[in-house]
Amino acid sequence: MKRGFYTIMTAQFFSSLADNALFVVAIELLRSQGAPIWQTAALVPLFALFYVVLAPFVGAFADAMPKGRVMFISNGIKVVGCLLMLVGVHPLLAYTLVGLGAAAYSPAKYGILTELLLPSQLVKANGWIEGLTIASIILGVLLGGQLVGPWMAAALGQLNGLPLDAEWVAKAAIASLVLVYVLAAVFNLRIPLTGVAPRPMPRNPWVLLPDFWQCNLRLWRDRLGQISLSTTTLFWGVSGNLRYIVLAWAGAALGYSTTQASSLVGVVAIGTAVGALVASLRMRLDQATRVIPLGIGMGLLVIVMNFIDNVWVAAPFLILLGGLGGFLVVPMNALLQHRGHNLMGAGRSIAVQNFNEQACILGLGALYSASTAWGLSAFAAITAFGVLVAGFMGIIALWHRHNQRHHPQVLAHLLSIARNDELHG
Repeated sequence: MKRGFYTIMTAQFFSSLADNALFVVAIELLRSQGAPIWQTAALVPLFALFYVVLAPFVGAFADAMPKGRVMFISNGIKVVGCLLMLVGVHPLLAYTLVGLGAAAYSPAKYGILTELLLPSQLVKANGWIEGLTIASIILGVLLGGQLVGPWMAAALGQLNGLPLDAEWVAKAAIASLVLVYVLAAVFNLRIPLTGVAPRPMPRNPWVLLPDFWQCNLRLWRDRLGQISLSTTTLFWGVSGNLRYIVLAWAGAALGYSTTQASSLVGVVAIGTAVGALVASLRMRLDQATRVIPLGIGMGLLVIVMNFIDNVWVAAPFLILLGGLGGFLVVPMNALLQHRGHNLMGAGRSIAVQNFNEQACILGLGALYSASTAWGLSAFAAITAFGVLVAGFMGIIALWHRHNQRHHPQVLAHLLSIARNDELHG
C-alpha cells in the first residue's frame, strides 16, 4: 500500500471514533433531558438525512477539490454540530448537522481509494479500512459509554467540588469528543495529493440533479452494480439501525444501562472486523457475488437474538452475527466501487452508494422511531428486522440467478474485466 493510504486510515479512524462515541453520548443526553423514546430512536434517521438530501451534490463536491481538503472541511462541520449541543441547541437538530459533515466526508473517504490504489488492491484496501472503521466503532461506542458512565460523573464532581447531573456529564463528554474531531482534521491536512485532476463543480449546482439521477440509473442498470448496490444498501440500512436496536435489546433482555449496553454494540463490531479481515484475505472481485447467501443467514440469526437472555451466550452470538456481515459487505463494497469508478468516477459513484444506503437507513429508522412511539417492543423490532434482511437477501439472490440465466455473457465479461484489473493493475 502507498504511504498516503495509512494517513487516510488514521484520519478515518479518529473521525469514526468520535462519530460513534457521539451517538452513545447523544442518546444519554436526550435521556437525561427526559426526551421520549422515539427521539432517541430518531437519532439514526436524522444522521442519515443529509446523506439523502445532499447526495446529488456531495459526490461532485468531493471530485471538485483534493479529497483530503474535503475531509478536513467535513470534520469542521461535525465540530460545529458538537458545539451547538453544548450551547443548548436541541440534540436532534445538532446531531443532524453532524450528519451533514459525515455526508460530505464519505465520498472523499472512499473515493480517494480508487484514485490512490490499483484495482488489484481495492478488496484488500476495503478490508483494511472497513476493519479499522469497525475497530473505531468498537472503541467509539465503548468510549461513549464510559464518558457518560458513573466514573466520569465522579471524576467531574471531584474537580468541580459538586455532584453533577447526567446532562452536565453528557455535555462534558461532547466537549472531549470535539478534541478527537480536531485530531482527525490534523491528519486530513496530511493526506497527499493523488495527482487526479479535479472535476470542477458547475456554476449552477441544480444541473447536478439530472446528472446524479443518470448516475443512479447507470449503477442500477449494470448487471453487477445492481446486485452489489442492493446488497450493500440493505446491509447498511439494517446495520445502521441495529446499532440502536442492540442498545434497546440489551436494556430490555439483560437490564443493561447505556454504559453496559454499549459494550455489546462493540462486540458486534469485533465480529464484523474479523469477517472483514478474512474477506480481504480470501476473496477476489470476481468472486464477490458468492457471498449473497450469507445475507440470508445473517437475517435469520438476528431473529435468534429474541431467545437470548444471558450475556455469556449473547457475546459469542453477536460476534458470529457481526462476522457474517463483515465477510458479506467487504467484497460487495469493493465490487460496487470498481463498477462505479468505471461507469462514472469515484466521487459520484460513492455519492450514489451513500444515497441508496442512507435512504434505507432513513426509511427503516423512521419506521422504527414511529413504531416505538406506537409501543413496539425491542423484541418485535428485532424480529421484523431479521425477517426483512432474510427476505430481501433471498430476493437479491433470485435476482442475481435471473441475471446469470438470461445475461450470462454480460456477467462473464464484467467479471473478467474485474479479474483482469486485479491481475494487471
